[in-house]
Amino acid sequence: MLTELRIKNFAIIEALTLPLGAGLNVLSGETGAGKSIIVGALGLLLGERASADVIRTGADRATVEGVFEAGDRPEVLAQLDARGIDVDDAQVVLKREVAATGRARAWINGTTVTASVLADVGRLLVNLHGQHEAQTLLDPDAQRRILDAFGGATELADRTRSSYDTAARIRLEIADLTARRADAARRADYLRHVAQEIEEAKLAPGEDGRLADEARRLEHADELRTLAETVGTVLDGTDDGPAVREQLAAVHRALTGLQRIDPALGRLQELYDTAYYALDELARQCDAYAAAVDLDPQRLAEVQQRRDLLFRLAKKYGPALDDVIESGRRSRRELDLVDSAAFDLRALEHREGEARAQLADAAAALTAARVSAADRLARAVDEILPELGLADGHLTVALDPRDAPGPAGAEDVEYRVALNVGHDPRPLARVASGGELSRVMLALTTILARLDRVPTLVFDEVDAGIGGRVGSQVGATLRRVAAHHQVFAISHLPPIAARAHHHIVVSKGARGGVTTADVRVVDGEARVREVARMLGGDPDREVSRAHARELLEDQSRNEKNNEERERRESKGDKGNFEKKATARVESRE
Repeated sequence: MLTELRIKNFAIIEALTLPLGAGLNVLSGETGAGKSIIVGALGLLLGERASADVIRTGADRATVEGVFEAGDRPEVLAQLDARGIDVDDAQVVLKREVAATGRARAWINGTTVTASVLADVGRLLVNLHGQHEAQTLLDPDAQRRILDAFGGATELADRTRSSYDTAARIRLEIADLTARRADAARRADYLRHVAQEIEEAKLAPGEDGRLADEARRLEHADELRTLAETVGTVLDGTDDGPAVREQLAAVHRALTGLQRIDPALGRLQELYDTAYYALDELARQCDAYAAAVDLDPQRLAEVQQRRDLLFRLAKKYGPALDDVIESGRRSRRELDLVDSAAFDLRALEHREGEARAQLADAAAALTAARVSAADRLARAVDEILPELGLADGHLTVALDPRDAPGPAGAEDVEYRVALNVGHDPRPLARVASGGELSRVMLALTTILARLDRVPTLVFDEVDAGIGGRVGSQVGATLRRVAAHHQVFAISHLPPIAARAHHHIVVSKGARGGVTTADVRVVDGEARVREVARMLGGDPDREVSRAHARELLEDQSRNEKNNEERERRESKGDKGNFEKKATARVESRE
């Protein structure tokens, strides 16, 4: 439920806080006072396109903020939790800001979100019905979902979609495997050549690096032996000079003398010992290395030949040796596919047949449920349309068969209406009159009120083009819907305003030389004066106020009588709302 709407620097509104309550909230006021601007601000909050044109003159940004109580809407809380948005005390705060540069930002409970995320959450909280748009009910997917929910076919719809998705996945697997097999067959000779050439080479990972190291050693074998022998000669000595290790004996004697005088220098002996043994090991290993160096021209030729082979393969299938090895494996797999694909395709085709059969069964069951629900829904709406001033109105729920079952079933669902005698039903989205469209929306909403999980319904100018008794009937219908939802309606009609649980008045004034809009909740005598104004009288005259009081009292009595009648009817009602509506139609016929 929307408990508070805060608007700042939006169009003519400087700063406005709109308090809302449960039940029917009616917003009234003079033409041009800013009622539809408030609905426009709410639309912006729900993710509609943002434009810098909405910013109030002299301001650098416009903001709209809505506070919602979502404790009875676990699906909303679950979606926010899935997006990592914290919720305290089941309160959800949506916020939208538009800067003068045209840049828009959005938040949910202080967490920055995209406009699409804001819209996704907003659709779960508010359903906005304007004169020329009825967000949800004009959407073909929503019409289908509503029909399925009304007919208790939601699980069948889910099963149909799941069966379609399964069959579609298998078809993609078949198409992919068939394409890969055909491609492999076309390239079989080439693939066979690649696989054979690489497999015959018997390549090993890292072999190119090892061969490069070995070739370098073989090419410089003589130099390596000479250098290693030089190290040994210097360490061991020659006839021309003393060995380094012999010279170290003088170092050892000097260290011994130092320690005799200063025993604290024992650590120097340790360093000497380490250096001596390290040089001794160095001399030994250099001698061994020099003896092991092999001058082998034949092995060098073999290594060079192998490296040339690896270079040619890398140039053709590389660039790296690992790429060459993978090319060979891939070519072999594609060749194997030519032989194994036939068996795999047969298995996939069998699975596809089973999935298509399951889809056909689910779609047929769904079609049967929709056919029954479509008739019952149309009858129930037709029962309400005369009460809304559409005496000749008729709703048709068309089920247009598809060539083959799809994810949404074997038919397309479309709501069509005929509002005058002799006219063919037309799609709901093409109803010309905004007022008529709003009333058709209201009729559908009344029937579906107990199925619709969206907590807040907003009707902008639902009373367009009507008056008198029909206005009173529209007000009664809104009040009935308000038993299951929070309803927020913009209205010029006194009978609708008189039905409100909460009556809010919008007025226009000037602040700082700039036009602005303000709101106030009215009750008691203030409400009497507003209804008197709406009746066309002078609210300062007692006769006008008396007329307004009489209307409010009449509506209060009617409401009590309606509530008592519904209470009596509910005692024998087993909970099937659409059956009750159908029964009323049949009794009338």
